[in-house]
Amino acid sequence: MANKKLDIIPLYDWGMFTEPRPSVVAGPCSAESEEQVMETARGLKELGINVYRAGIWKPRTHPGSFEGAGSPGLKWLQKAKKEYGLKIATEVASEKHVFECLKFGVDLVWLGARTTANPFLVQEIADALKDTDIPVLVKNPVNPDLDLWIGALERLNRAGIKKLGVIHRGFSTFEKIQYRNDPQWQVAIELRSRHPELPFFVDPSHMAGCKDFIQEISQRSLDLGFEGLMIESHCNPSVALSDAKQQLTPAELSDLLYKQIKVRDADSDAKEWKENIDQLRAKIDIIDENILYTLGSRMKISRQIGEYKKNNNIAILQTSRWDAVLAKVVAKGKEYGLPENFITDVFNAIHEASVEAQNEIISGKSSK
Repeated sequence: MANKKLDIIPLYDWGMFTEPRPSVVAGPCSAESEEQVMETARGLKELGINVYRAGIWKPRTHPGSFEGAGSPGLKWLQKAKKEYGLKIATEVASEKHVFECLKFGVDLVWLGARTTANPFLVQEIADALKDTDIPVLVKNPVNPDLDLWIGALERLNRAGIKKLGVIHRGFSTFEKIQYRNDPQWQVAIELRSRHPELPFFVDPSHMAGCKDFIQEISQRSLDLGFEGLMIESHCNPSVALSDAKQQLTPAELSDLLYKQIKVRDADSDAKEWKENIDQLRAKIDIIDENILYTLGSRMKISRQIGEYKKNNNIAILQTSRWDAVLAKVVAKGKEYGLPENFITDVFNAIHEASVEAQNEIISGKSSK
């Protein structure tokens, strides 16, 4: 599905981020006290961090846990802004939050995953931000619903928000994985493909859920060419009131940014690079054309099978047959060094298309 290009002001024209990548937003998960906010701000300023984040209102799953300092915390951020020259940022989830942020001079706001999933709240926030010049970042919804994510961006853009970007923080999952949230990078890549004009941040802290995986997730996001990172940093994570395991000290953040990760260039003017990449891409184009021809040939045979099933009153789905086919191609794929999940996804998609084509034939809807 093609999407209309959003009317976006480029990231480096926002007045708070500068090249080269990555653009970084950093600070504690929650503003817990004036002392904690100021000490962390001082440490981050020394690293060259310019945009300081802290949660003011925390949408917690269960009542009774720390739900943020509320509006008093904005005074602490305001003080950090004045004393250290930082741009300040926080999450908003309602019209009231927006008005409070505007009152205290917040420079950037973002919508959390749960808010993005609620079009009513997104519209309320968009209306409250109308006629302001404040940048807005939109986290992906809790579940991998790309249209819901894009819809939130469209609502904000229609309200006149042009300093607009996204934050990929992964998706909730019931499966046991090493991360807190499932990255599902393919969703982020699809959004980038549909809207290359959008500034793209990744939140490795929420994706990882602990410090151990922040480096690899940050590097993956840079390898994909995304512009920024939103990373949680606390002056003393061991005593943090929320998400203690995923927060870095300013010193640890310094190591990550200046020693552990590497920014990839978007392109190169080197003659050798240009010649080799053009040759390799030409080979890919030929292979892609062959794949399409093969898929077309396979679909033609699937339709013929559909005709035989129709003429012999046979059900479309042959589960045991498909299980055998899938097991065979997965085994063969391993011989070619192809991951099982990749083979399964590709061939299940082919199977679904074949079933649909046969269903059209049996139901009499097919024109072929």
